[in-house]
Amino acid sequence: MATAVLNPLAPAPHGTWSGHGVRVTRRQGLHRRHSGLHTVCTPRFCAQRQGGHLTVEHNLTPDELCDELAVMLAEQLVDTGAVRGQSEFELVFTGIVRSTVHGGLPAWLRFYRNSLDKLEHGTTPFAAIHTWAAGQVQGHRMIDLGSCFGFFPLRMARRGIDVVATDLSDPVMHLLKQISSHLRRPLTTMGCDAAAVPLPDRSADTVTALHLIEHLPTDSITAVLDEAVRLARRRVVVAVPFEDSPRECYGHIQRFDLTTLRRMADDMAERHRGVSARAYEFHGGWLILDR
Repeated sequence: MATAVLNPLAPAPHGTWSGHGVRVTRRQGLHRRHSGLHTVCTPRFCAQRQGGHLTVEHNLTPDELCDELAVMLAEQLVDTGAVRGQSEFELVFTGIVRSTVHGGLPAWLRFYRNSLDKLEHGTTPFAAIHTWAAGQVQGHRMIDLGSCFGFFPLRMARRGIDVVATDLSDPVMHLLKQISSHLRRPLTTMGCDAAAVPLPDRSADTVTALHLIEHLPTDSITAVLDEAVRLARRRVVVAVPFEDSPRECYGHIQRFDLTTLRRMADDMAERHRGVSARAYEFHGGWLILDR
């Protein structure tokens, strides 16, 4: 949620959310077919574009609010051309959460509880990535780079790990801090660039960067990996998706495959004396750096 600067907890009328030219409403009653040159109706959404304004109507229920909403939006609104680019995607995502449950914190708490339940019980495709990543964490202190919603830091906090979650978005880190308190999964949050974390060298046993570097320009990837090595006493865990082409709505601008990761592993081992590196494939790609 880095492209549109917004407060995810800002007050909103019941059943409606608006921001940055996007308006999202929760439909009451049966679907009425819309017509118009710039209108798209799908099984769960109706999107209409007038000038610079996008209106999205949906019929999602509180039980359906979870991280898998991103896939539904991509398939039904992005792939049909109704939603354009990362900023609109994130605004519509936020609007759906906020218009489905009244009140900022109650809406996000429902979203987080649903998402964590699916991730931790293995009922969502991303669950395998989180489970594998959790098995790679060493020691009792962890720094997570590019945490976004912070599902993985919350998972590790539940295990008793001392976690620092970081992200470029201060509003998202503020939200995560409140959520962690309500869920009784205490962690520290920090709004900062993943390439410049204001913590001392070797501050954590493990540093994680799960599905972060595919969002970064090429020259920033090395800077972030170098920073992760600086912060880690023992291990750096990096995960990336393997896509045919970067998914723009998710903010992806890099494409990775196993050959690319192995080349990165060789480069990091050469750049950092005493660091070993390996790359492999498992539900995407992994780069593991060990001291």
